[in-house]
Amino acid sequence: MKIKRLRESAVLPRYAHGPGEDAGMDLHAAEEVLVPAGETRLVPTGLALEIPAGYEAQVRPRSGLALKHSITMPNAPATIDPGYRGELQVILLNLGKHDYHVHAGDRIAQMIISRYESIEWDEGDLAQSTRGAGGFGSSGR
Repeated sequence: MKIKRLRESAVLPRYAHGPGEDAGMDLHAAEEVLVPAGETRLVPTGLALEIPAGYEAQVRPRSGLALKHSITMPNAPATIDPGYRGELQVILLNLGKHDYHVHAGDRIAQMIISRYESIEWDEGDLAQSTRGAGGFGSSGR
């Protein structure tokens, strides 16, 4: 998959333990950003991707940041479409009581490349099923 560094400080995504060991690749901040307590900030990675048709990039929070600093992503998982060629940026939300300082090079999220199927709608009556319209607790306790 093609990738382009847009900033000198950009770090290529990588698997912490290698392919086959990790599902997600770490994404790194390309610049310092302060995320005040209770607020969101956009953190640039300094990277642009050329995702092949039929694939997407899913960006997800890092569990360590959530546990240790209450940092998450309000739009998780974020979807990066194959037609997008701009800079990959991550929205971080600070749910903690203290400001959080992101430094250039810090691991801020993880990214998974995933295949998807496009569909077309076929409007009309639906086939019957055992479950029917049962939802929201319909399977019991």
